[in-house]
Amino acid sequence: MLVDYAAPVTASPSEAETAAVSAEQVGYDGFNAAEARHDVFTTLTLVARATTNISLQSAIAVAFARNPMNVAVLANDLQLISEGRFRLGLGSQIKPHIERRFAMPWSSPAARMEEFVAALRAIWHSWASGERLAFRGTFYKHTLMTPFFDPGPNPFGNPAVQLAAVGERMVATAGRVADGLLVHPLTTATYLEERMIPAVRAARGGTLDGFRLEMSPMVVLGTDEAERAKAERAVRGQIAFYASTPAYRPVLELHGWAELGDRLNVLSRRGSWDEMAAEIPDDVLDAFAVAGDPASVAAGLRDRFGSAIDRISLYTPYEADRYQLAAVRSAIRTSALSG
Repeated sequence: MLVDYAAPVTASPSEAETAAVSAEQVGYDGFNAAEARHDVFTTLTLVARATTNISLQSAIAVAFARNPMNVAVLANDLQLISEGRFRLGLGSQIKPHIERRFAMPWSSPAARMEEFVAALRAIWHSWASGERLAFRGTFYKHTLMTPFFDPGPNPFGNPAVQLAAVGERMVATAGRVADGLLVHPLTTATYLEERMIPAVRAARGGTLDGFRLEMSPMVVLGTDEAERAKAERAVRGQIAFYASTPAYRPVLELHGWAELGDRLNVLSRRGSWDEMAAEIPDDVLDAFAVAGDPASVAAGLRDRFGSAIDRISLYTPYEADRYQLAAVRSAIRTSALSG
């Protein structure tokens, strides 16, 4: 299991750059940046210039806020700048954000994402081969590429494409067209084993060969009760935020928590964010998060996900101590070597 460092969603591009340099020095395998308050491609460009060995990933870039052509250009440039260290992580986001925040069209997200990745690969193929660009789909058409705008073959090849998914349709889409699956933090080990992995296998003809599963599970990390109590409050709030979103309902339904999701959705519509964390009972917290000191968290993550997940990073919706995070990384790697 490889261990990546996930930049806090609140980090500015410059802060993420500094964190990536430190992560590389400590020995992390990769650096992940999310698209929340800042543009993920801008952040990773700074990171690519400041580092030399660590891999870089957008986790995630919002696909439907863009089109396949501008994502193809951005990803190609980052692959060049990083000299082959970039992995393109894409996600759909949810309908209200695509339509109301980005003012972009929304329809048939799984089918649209499948075509988006197909178009992306067609554009890269045109640049690499010199063949005429002639992609015609239901949602996207790319049929013009003149020499002036053609960057030519990328000497480092095309970046891997990873798709974020929760529902089985999008999971199956990842299995068909992507190089890997980015497992959402609001995922239990049971949902992963019973729903997600079977969906990927079915989409890939029964095999996971050449396909990577990556995850950023939530952790309640602290060396004493006071630290863990503070972290726990933040994690309960993050679970409540995700669980209030109908798109993540399949995970709750599997465990018989659909009514909790309905209740949280009502509270979110009222803007009662502070009340929502208190709605998360201990069994739900334990299903979605691993708690303890660094050694306990590392052991818990390996026990829960070690047989299924290829790469892992820690999701900490609070200001986690970087030395404790590094200790978790070290314990996971030591356990992997001894195992």
